[in-house]
Amino acid sequence: MEGAGSTVLVTFQRVYYPLLCVVGIPANLFTFYMICFRKCGMSDTAIIYLSCLAIMDTFYLVWVILVDLTLTFWLLQPFWNSNPWCSILGVLQYGSLYSSSWIVVVFTIERHLVLRSTAAKQHFSQAQVTKLTCVAIVLVSHVVSVPLGWINIVSPVNITVDGHNVTLPRCRYRDEAYSTYIVLITTFLSGGIPIVLVIIFNYLIGYHLCRASNLFTKEERRVMHGRSTRGMLRRTILLLGTVSVTFVVLSLPRFVTYCILRTKHNNENFNRNDYNIPINVAGDLANMLQNLNSTTNFLLYCMVSRCFRRELLQVATCKAKARDLGSVLTHTTMRVFSVANHKALPSAEPVTVVLTNLKLTE
Repeated sequence: MEGAGSTVLVTFQRVYYPLLCVVGIPANLFTFYMICFRKCGMSDTAIIYLSCLAIMDTFYLVWVILVDLTLTFWLLQPFWNSNPWCSILGVLQYGSLYSSSWIVVVFTIERHLVLRSTAAKQHFSQAQVTKLTCVAIVLVSHVVSVPLGWINIVSPVNITVDGHNVTLPRCRYRDEAYSTYIVLITTFLSGGIPIVLVIIFNYLIGYHLCRASNLFTKEERRVMHGRSTRGMLRRTILLLGTVSVTFVVLSLPRFVTYCILRTKHNNENFNRNDYNIPINVAGDLANMLQNLNSTTNFLLYCMVSRCFRRELLQVATCKAKARDLGSVLTHTTMRVFSVANHKALPSAEPVTVVLTNLKLTE
């Protein structure tokens, strides 16, 4: 039964990873188009962060899922089992993983700061600042990933192919103390620390919103909801919360299993391909969950964002881009009231009008 179970798991992965590429890469690229070129009710900073996340998730799918895992299960001798690709691929993989993780973290922290501080709101609402932040995250992530090119080495391995023993070069983990330290540090930087920060700042955002909602009456909250930028900010935070929770749920199992594999079972005699060992099965299932995280954002946007669904329907039915006058007022991060695109309703009650910013005309 155990042998049959391992065969089923391997067969499933042979289908799962190519399917993940076929679905995930187009979905991420289409999400990038939707966020950048359609009116999905997001602030400028949210558009930049989420579009950058879509691009880095696409790179992660290419380097990790397509080039590494898919070729591993379908080809006898993938090209990266030779120098210098054995080292380069590790840098590219962890660079995209770092970038995706820390974009979510920084976006979460930025939303918290915008809610708490007017000065931070004015600073972080600038698109140029957000673009520079995303570029810095990607560059630093790849620089920090350079040591990951040192943990693997190309060495000859004897394997059985069609009943014959052959010797082929394989990109293998370097069994050295510094490799273990690099992997443990990387595990915490790409999984442990981002997960903790996302949980903490999402809690603070929720706590702040609960406190802020108590400052207004139901009628005031109804008036402020409409097409105001405050409502847009709440929608952005809801979307961010959904992305963040999904990131934590899908990343945590891999963080736990990888720590176990690189501490308790970190020796060259341990057979990572032996699926009779429970931690190997758990490790592969955890990897499948984390890799799924790079393909789920499109589905999350469809579930959470009504504007995203509306624009998706416009694209699917080949209709022209919606022109909404209210969207002109959503270019700043916080504005409390907006009356664009609202028609006045007849009423028998007297109406009080307050005029501001009056100019004297001759």
